[in-house]
Amino acid sequence: MLRPRIPTNPLPTGIVTGTARNDVPAVPHRTPAPAPMAPARPTVQLTPGAVVAVIGGGTAVVLVVGAVLVSMLLAVAVTAASLAISALIVRSLVASQNHR
Repeated sequence: MLRPRIPTNPLPTGIVTGTARNDVPAVPHRTPAPAPMAPARPTVQLTPGAVVAVIGGGTAVVLVVGAVLVSMLLAVAVTAASLAISALIVRSLVASQNHR
């Protein structure tokens, strides 16, 4: 009942140039030119002092980022505590006015 109808195309579409021949390849075969070799890069030489400096710098970055994140968390905690105390005071004031 619901079968797709596949159209048939007996004639080629588009521009046809020439006829197909079996003895001549359609695309001439060309060997690609070899890619130029990249110059050899010098390897990085790390001295013991450079290794200590890199480790020390990485440690300093981790400590600074950790201190910033802890201070931001502390600021959020202090803000939340102050808002909670303010909410308790406002609730107490509203409750005391309703009892009068």
